[in-house]
Amino acid sequence: MTDLATLIAKDAIRDLAARYMRGQDRLDRDLQMATFWPDSTTDYGIFKGGGPDFVNFAQDLLTEHLSNQHIIGQHLIEVEGDRAFGEVYYYAFHCILEDGEPWDMLICGRYVDRYERRGDEWRFAHRSELVDWARKERAADGFLSTDLAACLLGRHDTRDLSYDREWLRSA
Repeated sequence: MTDLATLIAKDAIRDLAARYMRGQDRLDRDLQMATFWPDSTTDYGIFKGGGPDFVNFAQDLLTEHLSNQHIIGQHLIEVEGDRAFGEVYYYAFHCILEDGEPWDMLICGRYVDRYERRGDEWRFAHRSELVDWARKERAADGFLSTDLAACLLGRHDTRDLSYDREWLRSA
């Protein structure tokens, strides 16, 4: 594999990771589903099974959250032809309800992945999530409705402004 082909593969895999996260945060089941091969496997500890089954599990679980934001960090990728192996750090923020009260839940760790290229497309063949640390505390963003009330707020679904190309074209 040439250096250029390796760079192109790594860029496609980084884009794959970003689409996976966007699918999670915007509750875009179809987008997230398209990141896994139909015969892929996963192990998240709380869920172990096929990639498509995990997407359904995650989408149903995250629907109950008030908001989510996953930030991905350094991404080490080793390409071996039509297979690649990776480790990507993540920082996941979840605003959840407990007994009717909002709570902030932070979970940070790494995904350890096996990617496969079939045809011209890279997708997850296996994804595992390793949790390195977590914390939960009462929600601290009440000032969004007072001090920052004029801000454009993100949405926890596909009605988020990032999906509205007409709005962005004319902005």
